[in-house]
Amino acid sequence: MSSEKMGLHALAKSLNNIVSEGRNTLSKDIDTLSTTGILTRINNEDATVANAVASQIDNIARVVDAATVSIKNNGRLIYIGAGTSGRLGILDAAECRPTFSVPDGVVVGVIAGGETAIQHAVEGAEDDTEAGKTDLQKLALNEKDTVVGISASGRTPYVSAALEYASSIGCTTGAIACSPNAAIFEPADIAICPVVGPEVLTGSTRMKSGTAQKLILNMISTATMVKLGKTYENLMVDVNATNDKLKARALRIVMQATDCDESTAEAALNASNNSAKTAILMVLTGASAEQATKQLAENSGFLRKALNAGTNE
Repeated sequence: MSSEKMGLHALAKSLNNIVSEGRNTLSKDIDTLSTTGILTRINNEDATVANAVASQIDNIARVVDAATVSIKNNGRLIYIGAGTSGRLGILDAAECRPTFSVPDGVVVGVIAGGETAIQHAVEGAEDDTEAGKTDLQKLALNEKDTVVGISASGRTPYVSAALEYASSIGCTTGAIACSPNAAIFEPADIAICPVVGPEVLTGSTRMKSGTAQKLILNMISTATMVKLGKTYENLMVDVNATNDKLKARALRIVMQATDCDESTAEAALNASNNSAKTAILMVLTGASAEQATKQLAENSGFLRKALNAGTNE
């Protein structure tokens, strides 16, 4: 037997020990069901994902706290993965700019195989350990950064190598996988393991495992931005109003935060260069755009702190 075949046999055997690669006894008859039956079976399995994620809140919190420190110190939150996992990281990173007005490069998604792999399968990319390291080196990775590796199975060599390199230069590292004892946990400081069980379609980890990963990534980025002062109450006051929809959203946010009328909100936004956060402070305190901008800067961009500071003066 060739060494290549021996390697494949060993890999096939190792998959037996990965929870997400197991066969789901509840969906073995899925090919006999009606359309409604198929969808119901999928939905029933999806309903278990949130509880699996809930079991990992403490570990997710550790990543959030690390990412918050990184960004406060001019570091970055970097997601790295292959296939579906890599695409989910890129999706979450890309949404941070319009949602929270963070500059490009603060939250970064990296995928094995590069930009081509966002839309197309790149053969062998997930097994390329050297690329796991060099892709981070291309970002000029430094010890201020927090790096989160993502792999449903937890065995992706590209991700393991990336985390090993990140750890070696002093980064805080987290790993998200849906199977206990995952290989990517070994080089990571923080292991996040939502065990969602076998997929409805055996090995199709874009399903429950992918859903769990997306929930966790949403939690990491959103909670980090809340801790960085990007929200007021539950409003996205740092929304980047770059198109008509987002401008309309900024208008509503100012009105919701202040109970003012539309014309008042619009005037404040016009005066503040469409900064919802600044406009809210102007409406609530009567400050000018210049004064409100200064007050926010003095309070590290936290709107609630700026309002409280004004009340205490």
